[in-house]
This record gives sequence, structure tokens and C-alpha cells, in this order.
Amino acid sequence: MYAIGYDIGSSSIKAALVESSSGRKLSVVTEPKVEMGMIAIENGWAEQDPLDWWKHVCTATKRLLEQNNIDPNEITGIGISYQMHGLVIVDKEGKALRNSIIWCDSRAVEIGEKAFHAIGSQKCNSHLLNSPGNFTASKLKWVKDNEPEIYKKIYKFMLPGDFIAYKLSDVICTTISGLSEGILWDFKENTTASWLLDQYGIDTGKVPDLVDTFGRQGNVSKKGALESGLAEGTPILYRAGDQPNNALSLNVFNPGEVSATGGTSGVMYAVTDNLSVTESSRVNNFAHVNYSPSKNPRIGKLLCINGAGIQYRWLLNNLAVASYDEMNELAATVPIGSDGVTIHPFGNGAERMLRNANLGTRMANINLNNHTKAHLCRAALEGIAFAFVYGMEIMSADGIKPKVIRAGNDNLFRAEIFSTTVTTLIGQEIEIYDTTGAIGAARACELHQGDFDAFGKRILDNDYVMGFQPAKNKMAHEKAYHKWKTELESMLEKK
Repeated sequence: MYAIGYDIGSSSIKAALVESSSGRKLSVVTEPKVEMGMIAIENGWAEQDPLDWWKHVCTATKRLLEQNNIDPNEITGIGISYQMHGLVIVDKEGKALRNSIIWCDSRAVEIGEKAFHAIGSQKCNSHLLNSPGNFTASKLKWVKDNEPEIYKKIYKFMLPGDFIAYKLSDVICTTISGLSEGILWDFKENTTASWLLDQYGIDTGKVPDLVDTFGRQGNVSKKGALESGLAEGTPILYRAGDQPNNALSLNVFNPGEVSATGGTSGVMYAVTDNLSVTESSRVNNFAHVNYSPSKNPRIGKLLCINGAGIQYRWLLNNLAVASYDEMNELAATVPIGSDGVTIHPFGNGAERMLRNANLGTRMANINLNNHTKAHLCRAALEGIAFAFVYGMEIMSADGIKPKVIRAGNDNLFRAEIFSTTVTTLIGQEIEIYDTTGAIGAARACELHQGDFDAFGKRILDNDYVMGFQPAKNKMAHEKAYHKWKTELESMLEKK
């Protein structure tokens, strides 16, 4: 028997098939073949048609079943991971009333800031663990203020993963973890933050019903089966946003465990059982997948670095190099500290961890007689690694004490210079696993039975690749990081 996991991204939909008994990954497919686009009617806006996600889910499912010769009746569960913070609104017939306002849309920033000042930092921090920010609740307020005729027709609002579950099952529901990522969960009162909705003038009746993160959330309906190729009655057993799900995929559930992602942007996601926050303007706090208000108050602290892998990709596109492997080999010919060359990789927009400063990328201390593209490659890897270390310092100030760091087998973490720099300066081993969010979502179908130890063992048995240990002599790394950090602080002072 098998489980299917979906990862609903903004660039593509991934679907994974795993063997239920062992968690062994069998196949992963991606749809569409070309990255999905975003609709940007104005600068800073980003929308997608949620029906496009559904169409690609259906195509991916049929491909997965056909290519692996799987009878739909052999699928015992469905897990869903999805792009966080998006807004989907539907009428009473379940029809989407407009495009989804997705995670990277910034139109509601001012709305969130006004609410934060009106409500006060003390209440927001103690009840929401966050500022209302540019999250789902604020995006819904934007619709209310700017598209009142559409707002009047809203029956329920949803997150992207809720919408896919609805299309499969014809049931509208969400999770505590989902509400928390929309800044709609009151951690102090253990209920929906109705007072924030009141602040925004939003009817609490538009909030979906709650279901458990792990458990039977609904069954594939007749219509969902016809469109997707799945069997009617197949249970949906798991749902979570992409970053909590990435942590789950890496067996990160307990205080002190940290998951790291090194894609276009970088993410440090640390689990804690502490509800106090001191860095809510720079670090987001969400209910982790195993959060339970009374028994297990697990919080996922998320720090995002916009300028990460995109910096290395920019060099790949603009230097005379053929691949990342060639860049890594060039970087290895240069000593720690890149002979003084520094790169601050903040060229992908405002950085929340830098209090929304928009610094741009800075390449400094280049001597045209002595330095080469090899120095730029090393300085880029070190600069991105230093940004991760700087982020961990912020999280440490917010109470995080890392015991283990686990990362996926992506381009950055495959680079020995990058991983060794991070692990040496943080002082913790980095474990590398070959897995994806879609695989994690499929495996999570088994977690409604509550056996987290067996789940973790499957990840270790199936996915472990290698570990990076801190260098014994870290003086050179510390010297290079101190230089980079001093330059960063000077840049911030000038802003």
C-alpha cells in the first residue's frame, strides 16, 4: 500500500509516492514542466489562480499512478504541504472569488503595521507571538477595504493547502498550525484570535472549521476522485505549511532541533517549547506540526534570509563558469576569508531579519590585480554562510539553543565550504538528508498513529547522506566572520 504527498509551491507542484509500510520513496513528479508564473498587477503584488494549482495536482497524480502502475485503491492516505501565508476566498458554492494573494505579495504591509501599533506590541507578542504583519489576516483586510463587492460574497477564506484539500474532499477546514501562519491563532487563550478579526472588521464566521494536523481531515469525494484520478473515499491525513513540513521531513520536532533550507532564499526553522518572544519583528513564530495547546506547546521559530542561493545563482549566470560544481572547486583554491574579499548577499529585497532594511548585494575589498572569480565564489559561499550564522545569533537571543541542525541535500548544503563554515561558527554538526517536502508529506500520513520515533528512524534509514563537523581550528572562520559582520553593521548604520 502507498501514500501520496503533495507540495503546493508557487513555482511548481510536486507529488511523491512512498511505500506506507517502510516510508521508502518510490517516485516524485513535478508539474508543470515550466515554472508557474505570478500575476503582478502592481509592483509588490503577487497572485496566482488557485485552480491552476488544482489542475497541476490532478495531472501530477495521474502521472504518478500511471508511471508506477498503481491502482488508486492502493493509496491509503494523502498528505499536503503548501506555500504559506496565502489567501484563497470562496463563495457558498466553493467557487474562488479572485486570484489567491500569495506569500510574497506585499500589499498588506501597511495594514499589518497599523494594526500592530493600534493593538500594541505587548498583546501581539503575548497572544499572537508575532506582529500581524503582511500575513493572511492582513491580506483579507486588504480585500475588505479595496474590493468590498468581492468581500460581501465571501463564505470562507482558506490557505492554499486548505483549498487543495477542499477540491479533493468538498470539505472546507483548516488546522491550528495553518491559522497560526495567517496570524489568526491566540496562543495565550488557545483559540482563534477573534479580537484581531474584530480589529479588522472581519466576520469570524468566515473562519474554516478546525481539524487536527494529523488525522482524518476528509475523504476524497466523487467529484475529487473523477478529476484527480484518486479513489473515492481516500483519506486526507495530514496538512501543513511548507516550512513546518520541511522540518517534519527532516525529523525536527523537539526543542533544540533546527531545520535549515538553502534555496533561493534561506530559512532557519527552530523548534522550542517557550512561548516568550523578544524578536517578533525579525523572527516569526508558528504552531509547529506537533503543537498541542495543553500537552505539547511546540513552536516553530522561522527566520528567513531572502538573499541566499539567489546570490550564488547570480554568480553562476554572470561568471564564465559552467556549473555550481566548478564554482565550488574554484572556491576551494582560495583560503578561508577569501583574501579579504567580502560579499553581503542581501540583493533579493528587504530583509526581515535586518529589520526590513533593503541593503542590496555588496561586493567589497576587491583588488583587480590579485583577486579572481575564485575569490568571488568563495566570498559568496562564505557571505551566505555568515548570513545564516548571523540569523542564528538572532534566534539565540530569542531563546534558541541548537542541539542539532538538519538540512536537505540542496545546492548550498552540498558545498563543503558553505556547510563547514556554518557548522564551525555555530558549533553544531549539520546532518544532510536527501528528501523533499512532498516525500515528507506522504510519510506524515502514518503519523496519525502517533509513532514519531518510528517516523524518525525511517528518515534516518532512507535519507541520511552525510554530516559536516565543526572544524577543530575555527580561528580563521571567526576572523572572517567578524570582518563580514563589522562591515554589515556599518552598512546598517548608514541606512
